[in-house]
Amino acid sequence: MTTVCLEAALNGPWGTDQQPNSPIRIDDCIEQGIACAEAGAAIIHLHSYDTSGTEHHDASIYTDIIDGIQQHVDAIVYPSIPLLGKPGVDGITPTERFAHQDELGEMGLLEWAVVDTGSVNFSTYDDVEQDQLGFVYQNPEAHIREGLTVSARHGARPSYAIYEPGFVRLGAALHHRYPTLTQPLYRFMFSEKFTFGYPPQPYALESYLTLLEDVAPEAPWMISGLGVDITPLIPTAVERGGHVRVGLEDAPLGSPKPNVEVVKEAREKVEASGGTLATPSEVRTNLS
Repeated sequence: MTTVCLEAALNGPWGTDQQPNSPIRIDDCIEQGIACAEAGAAIIHLHSYDTSGTEHHDASIYTDIIDGIQQHVDAIVYPSIPLLGKPGVDGITPTERFAHQDELGEMGLLEWAVVDTGSVNFSTYDDVEQDQLGFVYQNPEAHIREGLTVSARHGARPSYAIYEPGFVRLGAALHHRYPTLTQPLYRFMFSEKFTFGYPPQPYALESYLTLLEDVAPEAPWMISGLGVDITPLIPTAVERGGHVRVGLEDAPLGSPKPNVEVVKEAREKVEASGGTLATPSEVRTNLS
């Protein structure tokens, strides 16, 4: 039976205007993180917000949430990074962008870390139809290397968000430059709303896996995305030995389902496909 790591991405950069059921308050993040862990998610990912409801990547906010969840359940809980290039988010140095991850690492709270190994146009099909410009999500190589340096310093596993095939190639090449770095996880980002990458189709997953076999054959991988229902791809992912991420960061905007319901549905799909969910301990010790 295939052992599958299930991740719950609680909120993302959308705020409650675009994703009303996503948690942004510390207490809500803690509550939903606990519920998702109890429902089977070994990994919890989130973005932190300040008291005004503005996304704010602050180590003290993340610390409160991570501690609040881990006091009640065992779970790997890890932070995000600023979406560089998004309107209003610019002029950030590599050190500034990953400072909160470095601080969490100093406190022993950084088990996984976001490192996105390339830049990509963030445009939706609706934007194109309305002649509205998207933006470039920027990950210059200096930023990528800073993220990997922080990850290696603290023994954190990088979670690579793979928006395009080139992200796989650069991620693998850079991994080889950091001998002490934990093997990154390659998280394939599918979408139905955005124009990047691939739609959530078996041929698309096979394309990524063929490339991964060439450049990082031993690396673990996961299906996920933005503006997408990834669950129809779960049986194929389980059959091919992959892992799964769901949650309101990734779901179509305006999703009526709460995070815990999405996690429960994903668990049912995994188990119906012949998989069994990994515990956080199994993720820490067995994920190659």
